Amino acid sequence: MGNWLVNHWLSAAVLAAWLGINIFLFTYYFLFFDRDERYFYTRAILGSALAWARASAKCLNFNSMLILLPVCRNLLSFLRGTCSCCRRTLRKQLDHNLAFHKLVAYTLALLTAVHTIAHLFNLERYNGSQQATDSSLPAVLSKMHLQGSNKWLNPIHSNQTTVEYVAFTTIPGLTGVIITLALILMVTSSTEFIRRNYFEVFWYTHHLFIIYFAGLVIHGIAGLVRGQTEESIKEVHPHHCAQYLTHKDEYCNHECCKDPEFGSIPAESWKWVLAPVLLYIFERILRVWRARQKVVVTKVVMHPARVLELQMQKKGLHMEVGQYIFVNCPSISLLEWHPFTLTSAPEEDFFSIHIRAAGDWTERLIDTFQQQKPEMPRIEVDGPFGTASEDVFQYEVAMLVGAGIGVTPFASILKSIWYKFQQGDQTLKTKKIYFYWLCRDTEAFAWFNDLLASLEQRMAESGKADFLTYRLFLTGWDTSIANNVVLRFDTAVDTVTGLRHKTIFGRPMWNSEFTAVAAAHPRSVVGVFLCGPGPLAKSLQKSCHQHSSLDPRKVKFYFNKENF
Repeated sequence: MGNWLVNHWLSAAVLAAWLGINIFLFTYYFLFFDRDERYFYTRAILGSALAWARASAKCLNFNSMLILLPVCRNLLSFLRGTCSCCRRTLRKQLDHNLAFHKLVAYTLALLTAVHTIAHLFNLERYNGSQQATDSSLPAVLSKMHLQGSNKWLNPIHSNQTTVEYVAFTTIPGLTGVIITLALILMVTSSTEFIRRNYFEVFWYTHHLFIIYFAGLVIHGIAGLVRGQTEESIKEVHPHHCAQYLTHKDEYCNHECCKDPEFGSIPAESWKWVLAPVLLYIFERILRVWRARQKVVVTKVVMHPARVLELQMQKKGLHMEVGQYIFVNCPSISLLEWHPFTLTSAPEEDFFSIHIRAAGDWTERLIDTFQQQKPEMPRIEVDGPFGTASEDVFQYEVAMLVGAGIGVTPFASILKSIWYKFQQGDQTLKTKKIYFYWLCRDTEAFAWFNDLLASLEQRMAESGKADFLTYRLFLTGWDTSIANNVVLRFDTAVDTVTGLRHKTIFGRPMWNSEFTAVAAAHPRSVVGVFLCGPGPLAKSLQKSCHQHSSLDPRKVKFYFNKENF
């Protein structure tokens, strides 16, 4: 537990605060609508379903206020890069933005289910009270619309009205159905399988958030759920006068003989979501303006394993190591924007990305550039945006783990290190880097070999050959590769990559790797950076917990993962 706190104490505190606010809002408003005298008559018809509906509505408003903030990427980049009070611990919290976004989304789905079910009960009870022919309090209250425009409490005024009719013809009913459908589509299309295999489905359905927020703001303006007005309570308090509603005679002259009057609950959703929606609109305007600035593709390189490298220039674009951009190609799709990690270094006069064929859009983009037309396809770029890898030079020791094309952020880091050695940079805080690259096939190593070879040579010339230790793991191979390795085992360079360090066949034994790093740096703070799949993240996170010490004088491993 103690080791877990080293990496997650702030995340735990934020989640506890968020959960505490949700519990407080739900409990407070549940008790309020379950006990407040203004809703005495409303509860007489609806029972406890009123409190369930209103309490879940308050929590829905709170979480709808939060859902957009984690995806305001410019705000997060500002907090990460330019806010002086944003220390490493807080920057690590910013890396969980998408995890928090998903958590809030699932919470919205749960609260929507509670709110919808409660209102279905409410509609059934409204309908039942309207059709009742006895002299019970719910039946009397449901007939009060006959006494005047401000005296109705039950929104159903006819025995022929059905629950389905109210759900699809009233503003609250229709917007509720639309909001629920939009939320279902957004949540179900956000699964890992859909995002990885049908990104376009995820991209387009996620823009239903516009309908969601529009419906949310409109949802409560009709005011179908009502309560007794303050003035009416002073004149005919329900605790004293409720009995007279069911036993009132024609010649009643008691002070309670006056009928109660009711008013709608004012719409409040817009108050909760106005500020974040305006912030997000500003964010989108900024991103659209920035994306419209001209991008020049200066070089196109086709690497093995269908990996396309694009080198580009754009006026005013300033990057840091490990950042990412969104890329759009209008000739393929006007609306689709896909994130790619920058593989160039800040010291270079261009920025580059490497694109692996992984879906319809990337396949079409690679095919478009392979056709070698006289005129380059137009590319639009939005960004760059910050990621966890920006903090790599804040650690004395760094472990970089890339899986397949997930090596891209570390290409930027290693290139930047090469330039720092070239320029004799004395401000570099990092003293040691361990680099691990896991690939399924030998072709994937090809485009990165030149950089690693250059780093090996430069560091050897600078007398810092021990600065970088890298291990390349081949997780998939055939008999011919294995036989070739066995025959040339004694050669000075690796037969697979041509580098000095030999390729390792299989997967890393992370417990052994972390033990070795902890032994070599017993008093250091080690940053562990991953760009790779979820199962690998869980394995590395577990190793960080196991090998971190609560003693401030001993080694600590801080886990960081790319999320975009």
